[in-house]
Amino acid sequence: MQIKILGCSGGVSANLRTTSLLVDDDVLIDAGTGVGDLTLEEMSHIQHVFLTHSHLDHIASLPLLLDTIFDRIKEPLVVHASADTIEALKQHIFNNIIWPDFSRLPSADKPVLTFNILSPSEHFELNGRNFEMIPVNHTVPGVGYRVSNKTGVFVFSGDTTSNDTLWQALNSGKRLDVLMIESAFANRDIDLCRRARHYCPQLLGEDMRKLKHDPDIYISHTKPGEEQNIFAECRQAMPGRKLHLLNGKEIFTL
Repeated sequence: MQIKILGCSGGVSANLRTTSLLVDDDVLIDAGTGVGDLTLEEMSHIQHVFLTHSHLDHIASLPLLLDTIFDRIKEPLVVHASADTIEALKQHIFNNIIWPDFSRLPSADKPVLTFNILSPSEHFELNGRNFEMIPVNHTVPGVGYRVSNKTGVFVFSGDTTSNDTLWQALNSGKRLDVLMIESAFANRDIDLCRRARHYCPQLLGEDMRKLKHDPDIYISHTKPGEEQNIFAECRQAMPGRKLHLLNGKEIFTL
């Protein structure tokens, strides 16, 4: 199983893309602006998208992806997400006002987009890979995903702040090789983090004490221009942990 980071930033700028992970060549976890760096051929191989929540930085490329590969795919693209996220997409994106309703195009019986509602703790098996939805704590209903195969396990937190559900789920598993988790702001913005329901290093460090595993931990979703400051604060808040700062170019093999 190969995981390629297409985008991991909390904003956009030169060489910065918002959140999207490519699993092997056929699955996306979130569809932020990083999807736009794929070639047309690479886009045409994508068959499944697992969304963490409905915020724009995590779904921005989904409508354009569908428009781009519309006539290149033989089977509909399947979007897996919570019921709340799917309802938000139907109401606010694929509503024939902001964007065409691709769940009914080119026809209602042969669309290029279908939706699959997943529930927290539900597993979805896909070609030897297991995708498990984990509830987290954000301003809109949000989830993370645990993805595993016979040789490895990684978890992507999505957007979240202090919670118990993520950590309980992680501790319930026998193995955790890689944890990709957000820390959107520096500690000076801790009040904003609480209101926006994001982590800062202090809040993340407090929750990290709950984790019984010792994975490689990759910090994502950092505010542009604040990456090194946030990462330095993470290292202070989580001494002894194997910390890394995602830069949007990593490729993991598990």
